[in-house]
Amino acid sequence: MEGHHLIMGTLYDVITGVALDDTHDERYRQSIARLLVYEKGYPQTAVHPRQPLIVSAGERRGKLWVDFTIAQDDRTLMVIRYGPGSLVTRQRPALAISRLITPYQVPVVVVTNGEDADILDGETGDVTASGLDAIPSWQDLINQAKTAQFTSISSYRAEMEARIAYAFEIDGACPCDTDVCRLD
Repeated sequence: MEGHHLIMGTLYDVITGVALDDTHDERYRQSIARLLVYEKGYPQTAVHPRQPLIVSAGERRGKLWVDFTIAQDDRTLMVIRYGPGSLVTRQRPALAISRLITPYQVPVVVVTNGEDADILDGETGDVTASGLDAIPSWQDLINQAKTAQFTSISSYRAEMEARIAYAFEIDGACPCDTDVCRLD
């Protein structure tokens, strides 16, 4: 099935240099990458785009891609989830993803539509700040990580979070969406 994104050519990933389809969504993702690296001081080696994640809901499985994970010394400090439209509808699935991408709670979760952002406390799910300017700088994130708990995620909690992520991101996806993959 063909995707529903208008492809306007090719662009190159700011982080990896890989050629990608030039879509409206990808332009926003690349804008976020530029913000992180050129304005917020993130080393390119700390920013990991398009991380695959397989989620399950009972016997049903699906694969999605986490837009950005930010890591230092093999520890993920922040997850960024892009999606067009309303931010509030992206918060809960982004928190679920932050509890699945690693075996511990990622401390900072960002949901963004490319024009606005909500920054969430990974432990509580509370919105701690709003706006693209509120995304923490690299140094601020490092400082936040010093006091983060990195709480282990139990297998039961991971199963419940996977169901939430599956419901929002796989079942809730348009049938022609090429950003998710049903594996069942």
